[in-house]
Amino acid sequence: MKLAEALVLRSDLAKRMEQIRARSLRNAKVQDGDSPAEDPSELMAEHDRLALELEVLIGRINRTNSSTAFGEGALTDALAKRDVLRQRQAAWRDLAAEATVSQMIGTRSEVRFRSAVDVTKVQKTADDLAQELRKVDSGIQEANWLTKLID
Repeated sequence: MKLAEALVLRSDLAKRMEQIRARSLRNAKVQDGDSPAEDPSELMAEHDRLALELEVLIGRINRTNSSTAFGEGALTDALAKRDVLRQRQAAWRDLAAEATVSQMIGTRSEVRFRSAVDVTKVQKTADDLAQELRKVDSGIQEANWLTKLID
């Protein structure tokens, strides 16, 4: 199995677990004299089985990520870089959006606002970070499809 397939499976398992949890909660109590549509105990047993499967899969994914060479380091280093780039890019993008002043002035007594930063430079920084993020993410995706999952 390729790493990318394992990542899809991990996502599917997490979604299934959440659905089973929700179903068990919906059936946790019934009106006196009625029976639940599904047995919450059986649902939770299935949830626990999926949780064990997910735990093993996550361990395999993490071992694969830490032992797969990527650039100057390991794939885990690239994942950390991608996560930080996402945060940085979002912060710069949000700053550019917030600093963009667009207001209608009706009278002289209204409060006027001006940008405290050079919006063009801020937006350029956000765009540059987005481009770097796309490059790193593309490399990670390629590695995911080329890397065999470790047992």
